[in-house]
Amino acid sequence: MTLVLWCALLSLVVLHQIVPPSIGALLRALLYSLPLLAPLYGLLRGDRYTYSWATLCVLPYFIVGITEAVANPQLHTWATALLGVSLLWFFSLIGFLRATRSR
Repeated sequence: MTLVLWCALLSLVVLHQIVPPSIGALLRALLYSLPLLAPLYGLLRGDRYTYSWATLCVLPYFIVGITEAVANPQLHTWATALLGVSLLWFFSLIGFLRATRSR
């Protein structure tokens, strides 16, 4: 579930940036997706330490989602989707950590 939500968040960020397509849009998409790409290797391996610090990678997308939902009516749908997916990803990361903690 965590990886599915990670993919959904990455696709929301990248698809929003590359419309309309240009070199600058591709560079912006890469820049905005860097916080998501950082924990990918550890997420794929199921590393608890990566899951714990990956919760911090949610914060930029959460902030952008809230800001754009309030300030920009044209992007309200995208911002609401970004906010929802980022919160779901955060909760799935926390859920993984709780399910795999040592007793």
